[in-house]
Amino acid sequence: MSRQAPALGIDFGTSNSAAGFLHDGRPRLIPMAPGRATLPTTFFFDFESRRTLIGEAANRALLDGNEGRFMRALKRVLGTSLMHEKRQILNERVTFVEVIARFLSHIKARAEAETGLTFERALSGRPVVFHGTGDVREAQAEDDLRRCYMAAGFREVDFMAEPEAAAIASGALDAAGRVGLIVDVGGGTSDFSLCRAGAGGVEILASHGVRIGGTDFDRSISIDRVMPLLGKGTELRKAMGPGTSPTPNAIFNDLATWEKIPFVYTPQNRRMTADMVRLAEEPAKLSRLARVLDDELAHDLAFAVERGKIAANGGDENPRIRLDQVEPGLSVPLPAEALAECLGRHADALARGAAETLRMAGIAAADVDQVVYVGGSSLMSMVSDRMRAEFPAARHSFAEVFTAVADGLAIAAAR
Repeated sequence: MSRQAPALGIDFGTSNSAAGFLHDGRPRLIPMAPGRATLPTTFFFDFESRRTLIGEAANRALLDGNEGRFMRALKRVLGTSLMHEKRQILNERVTFVEVIARFLSHIKARAEAETGLTFERALSGRPVVFHGTGDVREAQAEDDLRRCYMAAGFREVDFMAEPEAAAIASGALDAAGRVGLIVDVGGGTSDFSLCRAGAGGVEILASHGVRIGGTDFDRSISIDRVMPLLGKGTELRKAMGPGTSPTPNAIFNDLATWEKIPFVYTPQNRRMTADMVRLAEEPAKLSRLARVLDDELAHDLAFAVERGKIAANGGDENPRIRLDQVEPGLSVPLPAEALAECLGRHADALARGAAETLRMAGIAAADVDQVVYVGGSSLMSMVSDRMRAEFPAARHSFAEVFTAVADGLAIAAAR
């Protein structure tokens, strides 16, 4: 019989997740696959095999063109009415609480199989805010996440703000008394924690968060660069009488939003799009929209946008968003200036979030000795460029970007 284990620290992320526990005084992350400490937070409900696939298997099934329903970014649904609505998936009617619980149960089973321990307690990361400071959905979002853990088989769950966990993982920074700013930009939220190193560990001075993350970056790029190719911004002839009106934005906004994509393939949307094709001033573009809905290609578009974003951020000489799934040879360039234009308002919001964290702590930007970046989306150059402009005297470091939160949760879980 397995001996009782310490609590499992779990970083349940919008795009990727990780878990770990303290072993011989050091955080030990659970391998989610050979050589991988993170697991994509994705689901694929395979219509042929009637199985629910998770993580890389879900991603492969989507990219291989299997028949089924793909879901990503469900963390952003926490706190909303969608969490508790039953919907037909494969042979059963389930809520998103049950869907997320299956993912957390997979992590729990993986951790127990890898360690031979039994994990009944979890310390879960959570964003500083799920929706926004003062938003009425905040308490509901944490309650929803707690229900997911309980449904996954955990008996107890506590929560810790994700940037605080990253601050713990960063240790004592360089020396006692130094002040660090954790900039945690994930898939769905961006969180900030000011911390001061001391003999007893890391003291959190203030934490703040904004509902902006990598999925929002993707959404802005998609709306600005891809959706015009599908008819966004074009004109429709009026069904009766002269004149035109613009195409409605709602369908394009939903197609560009990761967590809303599974719900766009409705008969109503398909009928509306067929009507728009008939009345379109530019029917070729609206025909592409019809093809995306008919062939259920919206997730393919979203992944294409994400790949284009990564290529543009990585200094590709000719970055493009390639949309061959919709039409052979179809693509749109994404040069650095276009990327900066798409993401400019998000950079401004991040700067305001960092400034608010300083205000809460009563600390000046010049007093910040070090800026530590965590979260996959912090690797976007616009994030570090803006933070360097705000904190020019600080040292900027990228340490364990993808696993710092899980490391900190593993350490804190043992306390």
